[in-house]
Amino acid sequence: MKPDEPAWTPPPRDDRQPPAELRRIFRLFRPYRGRLAVVGLLVGASSLVSVASPFLLREILDTAIPQGRTGLLSLLALGMILTAVMTSVFGVVQTLISTTVGQRVMHDLRTAVYTQLQRMPLAFFTRTRTGEVQSRIASDIGGMQATVTSTATSLVSNLTAVIATVVAMLALDWRLTVVSLLLLPVFVWISRRVGRERKKITTQRQKQMAAMAATVTESLSVSGILLGRTMGRSESLTRNFAEESERLVGLEVRSSMAGRWRMSTIGIVMAAMPAVIYWAAGMTLQSGATGVSLGTLVAFVSLQQGLFRPVVSLLSTGVQMQTSLALFQRIFEYLDLTVDITEPEKPVRLEKIRGEVAFEDVDFSYDEKSGPTLSGIDVTVPAGSSLAVVGPTGSGKSTLSYLVPRLYDVTGGRVTIDGVDVRELEFDTLARAVGVVSQETYLFHASVADNLRFAKPDATDEEIEAAARAAQIHDHIAALPEGYDTLVGERGYRFSGGEKQRLAIARTILRDPPVLILDEATSALDTHTEHAVQSAIDALSEGRTTLTIAHRLSTVRGADQIIVLDAGRTAERGTHEELLAQGGRYAALIRRDTHLAPAATP
Repeated sequence: MKPDEPAWTPPPRDDRQPPAELRRIFRLFRPYRGRLAVVGLLVGASSLVSVASPFLLREILDTAIPQGRTGLLSLLALGMILTAVMTSVFGVVQTLISTTVGQRVMHDLRTAVYTQLQRMPLAFFTRTRTGEVQSRIASDIGGMQATVTSTATSLVSNLTAVIATVVAMLALDWRLTVVSLLLLPVFVWISRRVGRERKKITTQRQKQMAAMAATVTESLSVSGILLGRTMGRSESLTRNFAEESERLVGLEVRSSMAGRWRMSTIGIVMAAMPAVIYWAAGMTLQSGATGVSLGTLVAFVSLQQGLFRPVVSLLSTGVQMQTSLALFQRIFEYLDLTVDITEPEKPVRLEKIRGEVAFEDVDFSYDEKSGPTLSGIDVTVPAGSSLAVVGPTGSGKSTLSYLVPRLYDVTGGRVTIDGVDVRELEFDTLARAVGVVSQETYLFHASVADNLRFAKPDATDEEIEAAARAAQIHDHIAALPEGYDTLVGERGYRFSGGEKQRLAIARTILRDPPVLILDEATSALDTHTEHAVQSAIDALSEGRTTLTIAHRLSTVRGADQIIVLDAGRTAERGTHEELLAQGGRYAALIRRDTHLAPAATP
């Protein structure tokens, strides 16, 4: 993170707008509305078939058995069996379709978030912990799985079942139905209270999970392990993780138990309802009112007990949706992030890129609140020539190099390639035009060949070997037990710093860009390794426009032009000999590096 870059924090949420969030969630299912319509038909058919069984039972008890009609009894019994079979078949097909739709929506969400993050500017990632990003994609989206894959279907299924069951109960006896539904509004109120409570706790829990994931990512990487052990902080890191985990334990328990007693009360009341129904039926007979037949009573209780499951499921679904809403909001925070660097609507096409790079009165600042990092930079690098940028730490050298491939956009002036503003070029054109070799080489946990092919996926084995030879790394690769198929290890830790740099150079050679940026590519290497890597860099730079960001000035003496940055401004400009003769900042930097007397000639 740059020292003047503030940490990224999510925008404030308006928790008073759940309908808008719900509408947005429902829109996720819009591409699959055809399949969901089929699910709806299956749900309706299943509900109608399932409520038929109690009516068949009533006929068995009130007609078939008392009248000794065995044929009718057999037919009604067969009907009850068929309703059970049909309900099961409908349920299996419904589950298959709804699960498929849910998983497709999960896939769409994951892909949308990943795509959005790929479009975010570099500043976002320098301000955000890696574990936080990983937690949003893995934990938050994973936590939504049950809701996305089953809740929507469960909502429709249970709502349809409740409506069908209540209609059937009314058809049997409206008085008993009123008794059964008397407490339903209270249950709905309780479930809404529980849902809001769990939503708040879920938001806290996911933040804590993200913090713990960030701790794991940072401390259990190869760099984190090395730092912890060499600094004697392994036990301290373990204690910190234990504290993070302990906080999560409390939140998980609170999340699990939030409203548990209230929801259990609903379950107890619903389970006791058959006894209430029997009591109400008995009181009806005692009062001399029209009685309820045995078949009707048994059928009604059967329906009432059948109502218990969908009602409780509906209430639980409401709670679950409130809980999942917190997860959706965290994902929507990422999807709603502003993408500052976008492709032009009408891009300029460069058929053949010569490689002339120009900075025209360039200003840049990382944040509106911070001061300018670069001011009034004006320099042109002719195609095929070289520019070296030197200066003290924090003078803006690396920032200047970030502006060419549009890792950041200028806040004033413009950067051009062959006279075209880089903001008017497609990203693919920029990536084809500009190659970057930085101090921190990143290698994937894959084979050497796969890491090199990342620059050119269709590269042949011969092209890969030629690039490795040019980067002076082929002999080392060939000596490995599995050659180019050798796994490089996490972040390339099987290779030394110089070897990783030469792999990065080989990767860039394979891409063959006309503009090359070397961002302190040898500053972390020893003198012997630097010499080997510099030879590879010289081969890579041949015939290309080269911008070298240098800490060690021994690498820039042959540059066609050199600029010295100080506090983001151009302090000096010229060739090595011209700047040395001026005896200014560059000469002072040379003396610092070479320990020469002021009058000495390098």
